[in-house]
Amino acid sequence: MAQTGFYINMNRCSACKVCVIACKDVNDLKVGYNFRHVDEYEGGVNPAVWAASISLACNHCDEPACMAICPASAITKEADSGLVILNTAACIGCKECVTACPYGAPVFFPDKLKTNKCHGCRGLIAAGGKPACVAACSTRCLDFGELDSLRAKYGYNLVNTIKGFPEPATGPNLLIDPKSQMRI
Repeated sequence: MAQTGFYINMNRCSACKVCVIACKDVNDLKVGYNFRHVDEYEGGVNPAVWAASISLACNHCDEPACMAICPASAITKEADSGLVILNTAACIGCKECVTACPYGAPVFFPDKLKTNKCHGCRGLIAAGGKPACVAACSTRCLDFGELDSLRAKYGYNLVNTIKGFPEPATGPNLLIDPKSQMRI
């Protein structure tokens, strides 16, 4: 299998956060803890104002900063899917990955003294489904799959960064159909 990742259409996202709730539910996350979040942007001058939203989780980067810094080698990149997986049993709770990730994907859980993050719902994928966030998306602005297949389905004019994002030095594996105002 080739590198997998998320497709996000900013032109369709309504910031409803159903994706966030679905992720919380499937991962049994308590209030205040999220593996997925929705960022909102706005700009312009009246009457030409605009708003945009984007749903984000782990970008399963080519060169994950979280994996490179983990002293316990608790973070690996799966060869077959390209998913970046955090083994919570091996995690020592040092929070180095939390600090290193430019996208804020790893989440520290003080009650467990462990960190965890999006794993792409690999159990759902193995069963032939989609990640919970994608399946729940009410506007169908999210998708997940092999990046080449997603490009073929949604077009080749997609980007992996937008205005306001960190420099994509880690090689984030996401495809964004941005609002025109967010395109770099």
